[in-house]
Amino acid sequence: MDPSVDSLEARWCAVTGGRGFMARHMVLALLRSGRWRVRIMDLRADAALTPEEDDGLLGAALRDGRAVYISANVCELAQLTKAFEGVDTVFHTAAADHNNNNFPLHYKVNVEGTKNIIHACHTCSIKTLIYTSSSGVVFDGVHGLFNVDESAPYPEKFHEAYTQTKAEAEQLVMKANDINELRTCCIRPGSICGPGDGIIPTLVSYGGMRIILGDGKTDDDFVYVENVVHGHLCAQKTLSTEEGAMQCGGKAYFITNMEPMKSWKFIDMLMEDLGYKRRFTLRIPIYLVMPIACLVDWSYDKIFSRFGMRKPGLITSSIVKYVTLNRTFNCHNAVEQLGYKPVVSLKEGIKITTEFYKQFRA
Repeated sequence: MDPSVDSLEARWCAVTGGRGFMARHMVLALLRSGRWRVRIMDLRADAALTPEEDDGLLGAALRDGRAVYISANVCELAQLTKAFEGVDTVFHTAAADHNNNNFPLHYKVNVEGTKNIIHACHTCSIKTLIYTSSSGVVFDGVHGLFNVDESAPYPEKFHEAYTQTKAEAEQLVMKANDINELRTCCIRPGSICGPGDGIIPTLVSYGGMRIILGDGKTDDDFVYVENVVHGHLCAQKTLSTEEGAMQCGGKAYFITNMEPMKSWKFIDMLMEDLGYKRRFTLRIPIYLVMPIACLVDWSYDKIFSRFGMRKPGLITSSIVKYVTLNRTFNCHNAVEQLGYKPVVSLKEGIKITTEFYKQFRA
């Protein structure tokens, strides 16, 4: 369907955290489909479009009514109930900054906020709720994961507040599933990359230096952002039928590019595309890097955060655990039950991402 057509059949959906990295791509995909009108929900007073967004599909959709921006907080039930009136499906992507290991904050947003989302969905007779979870909900920061599927249990002890509260919120969403009322599903993306992510700026900020933490032999499951969006849309489509809802309702699914690779190979591919052909390599053994990372965490939490300084994006204890342990996931269930298949290869995704960054930098 031509997305420029003002279809009377287009249904309203809502995207919480709608100005976040992945959510921006989701909003555009929903608009391009021509089957949805989109309520973009976020904390800001206004959408704060970039010039490129204002000149593109999003700006046009906001002007002609195919999209509307709503300033709303997931922690405020009344705001959600008002925003969800007349909505068919909710894509719940809102979350606190995962780099901030503040348990009360994450609990308030991820757990209490998700309770509010579910309550508002019931009040407004929402048909479908798709929750953006995380592959990290089964990661304890101590043991590696290799080709695990959804049968992997939650860890007895989590290594960070973000994934602990994401796991609790995920369980709330799955428990809320009811084929006759609210149909729910959770998407667990791998390590997301794409235009607008924070990976390249962080790497470039270190001057293109090749910093290898640990032995550099760990595998990770990266996923291009459009594939994450596609996974959400596959879940919504599957839940729209009674047969699909019976099979997939109340479940969680890993979504990756299905191209696991060495973490440092992925980073090398990014940097080579950016023109860093020959780079100085700094190898830091795990027994040295972890004390440094813990010191960085302590310094930020106790001192620098008071002055509004952001925590470094590379050497933190959580990042060290992610890049020094295997983390790969099996997407067989998403393929078989949701009809998921990556729509953009990792190589193509890296190319698109680096070209975006070059244009942005220029």
